[in-house]
Amino acid sequence: METIRAPRGTALSARGWPQEAALRMLCNNLDPAVAERPDDLVVYGGTGKAARDWPSFHALVRTLSTLDDDETMLVQSGRPVGVFRTHEWAPRVLIANSNLVPDWATWPEFRRLEQLGLTMYGQMTAGSWIYIGTQGILQGTYETFAAVAAKRFGGTLAGTLTLTAGWRRVDTRYLDVVAATLDDGVELALEAVAERRALSVGVVGNAATVVPELLRRGVPVDVVTDQTSAHDPLSYVPIGFTVEDAAGFAREKPEEYAERSRASMAVHVEAMVGFLDAGAEVFDYGNSIRGEAQLGGYGRAFAFPGFVPAYIRPLFCEGKGPFRWAALSGEPADIAATDRAILELFPDNEPLARWIRMAGERVAFQGLPARICWLGYGERDRAGLRFNELVAAGQVVAPIVIGRDHLDCGSVASPYRETEAMADGSDAIADWPLLNALVNTASGASWVSIHHGGGVGIGRSIHAGQVSVADGTPLAAQKLERVLTNDPGMGVLRHVDAGYDIADRVARDAGVRIPMREAL
Repeated sequence: METIRAPRGTALSARGWPQEAALRMLCNNLDPAVAERPDDLVVYGGTGKAARDWPSFHALVRTLSTLDDDETMLVQSGRPVGVFRTHEWAPRVLIANSNLVPDWATWPEFRRLEQLGLTMYGQMTAGSWIYIGTQGILQGTYETFAAVAAKRFGGTLAGTLTLTAGWRRVDTRYLDVVAATLDDGVELALEAVAERRALSVGVVGNAATVVPELLRRGVPVDVVTDQTSAHDPLSYVPIGFTVEDAAGFAREKPEEYAERSRASMAVHVEAMVGFLDAGAEVFDYGNSIRGEAQLGGYGRAFAFPGFVPAYIRPLFCEGKGPFRWAALSGEPADIAATDRAILELFPDNEPLARWIRMAGERVAFQGLPARICWLGYGERDRAGLRFNELVAAGQVVAPIVIGRDHLDCGSVASPYRETEAMADGSDAIADWPLLNALVNTASGASWVSIHHGGGVGIGRSIHAGQVSVADGTPLAAQKLERVLTNDPGMGVLRHVDAGYDIADRVARDAGVRIPMREAL
């Protein structure tokens, strides 16, 4: 198969930088340094694709290359289906991925339609062309574990032991060392704990057997979570299968394979609950493993909470969430310049500064150089405008593309993750991500997407994304100011409406108009 990489430099292959940005980010998603299975167009998460098939990919590239500044391409589940004349403030691309009518929103029906070539799974940032590699989830993990430390361990995780599964990257330094055996792995980890030394140790094995074994041995684990691809049972490897055997069996007998996966997840989650009963801090990191384990027959699957209600919701109430950007030039120096700009803009935010410094030292770029950090309402617009100034002044080589994960404060309805245990019971209300996509479209985002399923699976979420381009022009500045105010503002609105006092305070202090509060 052909190797796809994003163009670099300042030469345009499209008719404008917004179109060029979409083209480069689409290609970047399929860079072998980024994508999980680029030959299959799969970016991450087991089946999350950037385009439905190779003819669709090539049609996307052709269309983006010829799209005018007042035209919008429509993408239906990874396939470009039309171009309409709109206007310069309209998005250049509108994307809808994996969306099914609710009564039909099941994995078997989705797979039937996928086999017919009618849809694809867009995950979150795979099908919206703003995936930036492992860094994208790493920074959210940083925020989550900072909250875990504050809640349970006096503000530091030094001297604690965390257990998870799903991380496999050694070459890019997200994992420090791979142990030869489980015994060796435990020994290395406990030595680091005793020395209060940061160390990540990988052991090759099946989580559904390793996690119960660690529980049986009484290994003193302090924090437990999981990051396997559990949202789709066909992406999880059941007990007794090799990775190679699993793929073939899943293709040939998907329903039987799904049953075996869920049975293994039940064993996996039962062990996690065992650690909970032993006193560990245990949480679901958003991969839907509790729901799958419950389907597999384990009755206490929801004994531990999801990470959003446990740690992150106060940040969501403030409009905080994942703000990510990529250097379209391909030059690492451009990211260094934006890192400095972030530190200058928010000098009093030490956790943010620590992340930016550590990321610059330790995070390996995958594909186009990129960065992520969590910023809130009143902060994202300042960062976006500053990046646009850098482009205008020639302090970076080429424009900067700005987006976010769909996992954000006001862009998703997901009762097993972002909207789990809402104060007013509105977990499954999906109007909010639709409004989010609409307001970003109206505000001037460069491309906007609405997806179904994401990281938790078919039938379990609706979510929206936006991407905006800082190309140094006055028009881009106007768009960035609106999009990067209104997008996180949706998080404030959503949590005000659900009855959270923190969101009420943020709205009052920032002058966010809440009609129902005005009526009072």
